[in-house]
Amino acid sequence: MFFSVKAPFKKQEVADYERRRYRGLDQKIVHGREVKILKKMMRFIEDASPAAAPALALDAPCGYGRFSRLLLERNLRLVSCDLSAAMVERAVLKEFNYIIPMGIVANMIEGLPFKPNVFRLILSMRLFHHLHESEERSSVLGEFSRASSGWLILSFYQVNPLHLIQRKLRRMFKKSKTRIKMISRREFEGETAEAGFQVVRVIPLFRGIHAHQIALLKKE
Repeated sequence: MFFSVKAPFKKQEVADYERRRYRGLDQKIVHGREVKILKKMMRFIEDASPAAAPALALDAPCGYGRFSRLLLERNLRLVSCDLSAAMVERAVLKEFNYIIPMGIVANMIEGLPFKPNVFRLILSMRLFHHLHESEERSSVLGEFSRASSGWLILSFYQVNPLHLIQRKLRRMFKKSKTRIKMISRREFEGETAEAGFQVVRVIPLFRGIHAHQIALLKKE
């Protein structure tokens, strides 16, 4: 399996998910914070290694295309990738002002159908905390390393006692079935280094109160 959640979204489920997922005030705040961090990291990449021509970027998993516009605004040629064909279809439709939208369905643990060193930037948001086994995370990181020619922006959940308590309470009272994997900073740095990435910077979504971290990595 791609990761330990329900089967790939169907078309109507994608529409329902897009409508509901970031509707609440708290989730709008989360989305805004994520966009702010991603913009900061992409500016860093542009300053550190300016691109002479539009380069390829991979959004994996792309979901319904929440970050498609953000990537395209940076003059990147975007490839949207997800396990769900319906998600890829929706993400591609969001790729405004792009003549030939590109999307592909793939299971990242089993492998990505790209040649080595294709993508200047790979963005992977809200995937890593669904991979509960180190072997799964290593497989995905290995594929990202193979396909990358430079940069990876990857989110993960770092062990946070306050957030752990909050998750347990949510499962008790809201009967949430979603289980996430939090890992230590040492585990994260060890797994990314083994895949050939250097950690440039890690920015917490909300320092101290939330486990979600967004990391900027450079291929060594």
